[in-house]
Amino acid sequence: MATRRKKPEELRSHRWYGAEDLRAFGHRSRTFQMGYGREEFAGKPVIAILNTWSDINPCHTHFRQRVEEIKRGIWQAGGFPVEMPAISLSEPFQKPTTMLYRNLLAMEAEELLRSYPIDGCVLLGGCDKTLPALVMGATSMDLPTIVVPAGPMLRGNWQGKVLGSGSDSWKYWAELRAGTIDERDWQEIEEGIARSPGTCMTMGTASTMAAAIEALGLTLPGASSIPAADSNHARMAAACGRRIVELVWDDLRPAKLLTPAAFDNALVTVLALSGSTNAIVHLVAMAGRAGVDLPLARFDALARSVPVLADVRPAGRFLMEDFYYAGGLRALLAELSDLLDLDCPTVTGETLGQGIAGARIHNEEVIRPRAQALAEGGGLAVVSGNLAPDGAVIKPLAADARLLRHRGQAVVFADYNDMAARIDDPELPVDADSVLVLQSAGPQGGPGMPEWGMLPIPQKLLRQGVRDMVRISDARMSGTSYGTCVLHVAPESFVGGPLALVRDGDEIELDVAARKLWLHVEEAELSRRRADWQPPSRHYGRGYGALFSQHITQADKGCDFDFLHAGTSVPEPEIH
Repeated sequence: MATRRKKPEELRSHRWYGAEDLRAFGHRSRTFQMGYGREEFAGKPVIAILNTWSDINPCHTHFRQRVEEIKRGIWQAGGFPVEMPAISLSEPFQKPTTMLYRNLLAMEAEELLRSYPIDGCVLLGGCDKTLPALVMGATSMDLPTIVVPAGPMLRGNWQGKVLGSGSDSWKYWAELRAGTIDERDWQEIEEGIARSPGTCMTMGTASTMAAAIEALGLTLPGASSIPAADSNHARMAAACGRRIVELVWDDLRPAKLLTPAAFDNALVTVLALSGSTNAIVHLVAMAGRAGVDLPLARFDALARSVPVLADVRPAGRFLMEDFYYAGGLRALLAELSDLLDLDCPTVTGETLGQGIAGARIHNEEVIRPRAQALAEGGGLAVVSGNLAPDGAVIKPLAADARLLRHRGQAVVFADYNDMAARIDDPELPVDADSVLVLQSAGPQGGPGMPEWGMLPIPQKLLRQGVRDMVRISDARMSGTSYGTCVLHVAPESFVGGPLALVRDGDEIELDVAARKLWLHVEEAELSRRRADWQPPSRHYGRGYGALFSQHITQADKGCDFDFLHAGTSVPEPEIH
């Protein structure tokens, strides 16, 4: 990709450092105060490393070391690195959900890059909402950007069995509640399921989004697949440090990479992985920052024709460590090359096609050849109907196939607390054919659209051997979850969507092949219920929560803030 290289006086940071006035004197003198010599920063690109490390984020515990490796690469290439801490969204610990704070991190990333003398940035993140948030902010600021994904953790282990984070947590929790394992087993699983730094080693949201971001062209080839504990991960971090300096000189910005074709490449990637349903919400939001319209219909159109090639949990059998050894994302993309736009540019300066050239599958059980696809389509599916006028999503391969076409009577929970209080009540009027419905779990209702969509199976049914049921909500679910879970129902119940009108005993029809989600209640009765419905009070009266509740969009629009979409420019800060 031939481009005109910038001159030092054309660097954005030159406005801070290069002028001959009192303010520039102050900027230079304060840099000397930190122990740097003039030759270390004068005329060099200033590279921000947005580091989401935190003592309470286990996915990012290796970032203090990785940031040093990134710095090493930046110094080697003639740049001036500055590490800038950003909010750490720790999926296991932050409540009510990290999704509530994704947009806050996106805003922070954008404003950090705008308000400081930054020429380019390295985004260091991984845990679920972190990568989309960082990319959203960097896209809105549109400075040269490269992403260093955290990488998946190593496989878990229990009594010789391989454990996958999230997926096996749900699996064995159900077995504990059913009485098939005991408390000692459960404690051993607890101590063996997470054995190293890194994100979930299943095809959860973290691995799905890292792969999507690689397909968008924002990482080095193969970067998303490398386990966090592998020495290749450290070398990749240093290589990103070197490459970002060249990106600045070449002025290669996200706006030149994040095209409609690049987002189609990301969608194909997510579908071939049977990736997390959360990817739909994040990619819609990321596309919105780039000025690309990405309707749910586009996901569904591609989902019908993109084969699922990654035999990785929860849709398959293996884990991300196996996926890496089998050839990683480059091998999977090479197998799908006819479905991709190979001419899309990437941060390497080469095209996507050049980045995957020569990649081969090393284990055809883990990454399937096209002729042996796990499924010919349906990695994800979008359903709609009078219960979800603006759409809902499901992961068919993670569901019991017999439930993908189902009619049953609703058992309705008004909110999460109602569900938690009654789900194991022996008197709950539920059987294996019932449809569990959770209300007030969407963007406004949760608040923040928490990962509550994999509703637990009632204990009395677990003891009868039931392990899956149709479950419907306006919530999300973890990418590590599984089951016949219809998610992201839009509009949500909290704002008066049809989900708010469902009552116990109503018949609900799900037909994934027909892309149908239907509430079989007469329109006159629905009109009566709609007239009786009263909007609930908002959760927050002040602070960030109030801002969130006033400006959050619905799931089909990406749950971004309405004032952060592309189209309105923000001026560069004046320097006085």
